[in-house]
Amino acid sequence: MDQAVKAEVKNEYKLHEQDTGSAEVQVALLTARIKELTEHLKVHTKDHSSRRGLIMMVNKRRKLLTYVQKKDDVRYKELINRLGLRR
Repeated sequence: MDQAVKAEVKNEYKLHEQDTGSAEVQVALLTARIKELTEHLKVHTKDHSSRRGLIMMVNKRRKLLTYVQKKDDVRYKELINRLGLRR
C-alpha cells in the first residue's frame, strides 16, 4: 500500500482534523492491507509467511473492532457498515 492510498483512507475515516491513529482509522488501514494481501495469496498459494502476516492482521483488526464496540456501539455499527464487514 503506497502513501497516497494510506492518506486517502485516513482522510475518509478520521474523526477530527488531526486524527491519524484512532481505532477507526487503524481498522480501515488494516482492512485495506488485508484486501491487498488476500489478492496476493490467491495468486501465490504457497506463500506461508504472508499468510501468517494476514492472520495476524485479521486478529489485530478483530481486537480493535471489539474495543470500538465496547466504547461506542453506534460508531462500531457505522464502521462495519462503511467497511462492508460481516461481523
